Amino acid sequence: MAILSTLFYLALTFFLMGILIFVHELGHYLTARACKVTIHEFSLGMGKRLCGFTSKKTGIQYSLRLFPIGGYVAMAGEDEDKEGEEDDPNAFNKKNVWQRLIILVAGAAMNVITGALAMLILVGGMTVAGYKLPSTTVADFTPGASSYVTGLETGDKILRVDGVRVHTGYDLSYEIMFNGYKPVDVVVERDGKEILIPQVVFPSGIEDGIELGSMDFYVLAGESSVGNVLKTTWFRSVSSIKMVFDSIKGIVTGRFTLASMSGPIGVSSAVADVASQPMAVWNILYLFALIAMNLGVMNMLPIPALDGGRVFFRIVEILRFGKPINPKFEATVHGVGMTLLLMATAVIAFKDMFQLF
Repeated sequence: MAILSTLFYLALTFFLMGILIFVHELGHYLTARACKVTIHEFSLGMGKRLCGFTSKKTGIQYSLRLFPIGGYVAMAGEDEDKEGEEDDPNAFNKKNVWQRLIILVAGAAMNVITGALAMLILVGGMTVAGYKLPSTTVADFTPGASSYVTGLETGDKILRVDGVRVHTGYDLSYEIMFNGYKPVDVVVERDGKEILIPQVVFPSGIEDGIELGSMDFYVLAGESSVGNVLKTTWFRSVSSIKMVFDSIKGIVTGRFTLASMSGPIGVSSAVADVASQPMAVWNILYLFALIAMNLGVMNMLPIPALDGGRVFFRIVEILRFGKPINPKFEATVHGVGMTLLLMATAVIAFKDMFQLF
């Protein structure tokens, strides 16, 4: 039974990832079509082609392939050495640098937009269902709350945690979780005045090898209005994107280790965890939104083989007043980057499998 459950959640994970891969490649595809780039194939998955069809009107081949671990839009001119494409005026490499930038950025942008829409559905749906959106105003404390002992009071509207502005109960919770493992300065609005409360202490604990803080107080419910739904959606999305950069900072500083990183198998475990909790549908939708925005931002980092790495070379091209980078050099850099990414993915996958058993 446990094996069947694991396989189900793994399949659900690949389904959710498949949606994100589809919208990512759709972004590249739509912008390439808008820029009149010659497209050979739109593929979901990698490896052996399972099924598909070829458009009689455009000649574009649409494919579903064996391994659901990626996808691609094959455009003429991406491979500089491919024969028969050097004279195609609509090849990717014949377009101006701004058009190529738009096509490269579009995939990640679609992931972020998809995540934001999922977050809007989540926040709006929960509000319609009767759940209250949390504010940043302290309603009450848990027994023996350390934050009360070190300065917070009932009725305080929390404005900043460790220098970071908070707007909703969700980003308040995130900032305390990420930074509240140590004493932090908190700015509150009390009796109409802004007050700095230094070195507020929150409870902390270790999770997956990372020390995290937690809230030891309750907050008042916010308004159930359209404006508050949009505000909460916006700032919850911003917190989700900020999480990527906070994670990078954690890796650089050594706070995060390999144990805290996850691949598809680790994500499936997270899906299983949230699905087994109350409000499973809302939890899965939140995880989907979080992964979507994280993938979008991660893909735009200037790492070779990712879209962000290719964007980096286009920016260099602009700074060189339109003089293109040597295509063989760029291809080599991306090839090395892809090899390193595959190696890192394999290491993380083995780590996730080991943790499962």
